[in-house]
Amino acid sequence: MRDLSAVQTTYSYPNEPDWSRAERNIARKVFDAALRRDLQEVMREAKQMANKIKEPADVWNLERHLTQRRKDIDRKYDFRSSRLTQVLGILLAEGEGDSLS
Repeated sequence: MRDLSAVQTTYSYPNEPDWSRAERNIARKVFDAALRRDLQEVMREAKQMANKIKEPADVWNLERHLTQRRKDIDRKYDFRSSRLTQVLGILLAEGEGDSLS
């Protein structure tokens, strides 16, 4: 009889590669660098918009913009194994992979 105490239960997803520890570490570095870059861009945009505020409506435009950017970032950046290949593909398609390596 097999000793099952050392067996980890993992669930695989169709067409999902098995990531080695080294590959996951590299993917994490690319992921974190791209996220940091996107967040820096959001901060730059917010500062520019805040400097142009003249009326109360401008405050709400800034709030709407930031809410939308947060939703976009939350949808884009997901480090779960089931989404990692797709996230890295998106970053490559956007040209992030070239500048992060």
